Amino acid sequence: MLTDRKIGFIGVGNMGEALVKGLVASGRVEPSQVYVCDSSARRARDVAGRYGVGLCATNAELASLSDMVIVAVKPGDVDSALAEAAPGLGEGKLVVSAAAGVTTAAISRRVGPDVPVVRAMPNTAALVMEGAIGLYASEKVTGGQVGLVRALFEAVGKVVVVETEQLLDAVTGLAGSGPAYILLFLEALVDAGVLVGLGRDKARTLVLQTALGTARLAMEGERDLAELRHMVTSPGGTTASALFKLEEGGVRASVKRAVEAAVRRAGELSKTKP
Repeated sequence: MLTDRKIGFIGVGNMGEALVKGLVASGRVEPSQVYVCDSSARRARDVAGRYGVGLCATNAELASLSDMVIVAVKPGDVDSALAEAAPGLGEGKLVVSAAAGVTTAAISRRVGPDVPVVRAMPNTAALVMEGAIGLYASEKVTGGQVGLVRALFEAVGKVVVVETEQLLDAVTGLAGSGPAYILLFLEALVDAGVLVGLGRDKARTLVLQTALGTARLAMEGERDLAELRHMVTSPGGTTASALFKLEEGGVRASVKRAVEAAVRRAGELSKTKP
């Protein structure tokens, strides 16, 4: 699907480099199909050399050479990056923004109303090729173009496409911020292991392997999450006692409130972006 496309990355920080790395490693494209540019010329040079991809001196050059332009800069840098790229954007181009909170309307104001725009919300697990990514496509984007963007991001994780741009705020609150929630819980589990007598290194090993194995069990099996939990919970046993304390502490309600707060804040931030 991507074999005849030229793909350019404006910004190759942690997320941009992860996308380049995953795309090249997946074999979906040849390195010669990929171009990179960054405000740090040294960074761009390093990434280009590491993966054997093309190096562009300016965003305009990159845009002119690319069919698909991935904007992976900080939200506050999107406007200036697109302003520089604009001369190279026109008919047949597709712009994909991975900048949190910058709406398709804001991007279209800079690149023009006829350029199709897709917004992507990847999370930090994309850095290890296990990301959870949400996509939203503006009305100018064709089904085929959505397929191209999905194929690109599937190189670094699992992809869902949402029907409205507002739902990207939900993706942000659930999956974008999600690694922090999970890490907080894992941190608390390690501390609990230390409390009951385990060394911190041993507790950390047990907690992280338990999390990894449980996630794999949930993803590879056909049982739903509640059924898997019931399999571990014997009547009157240790797990039942522990779960009672978690429920008594309002763990479910706290998680729901946390996600709602993150979604609300994501919406507020989107409204403040130019």
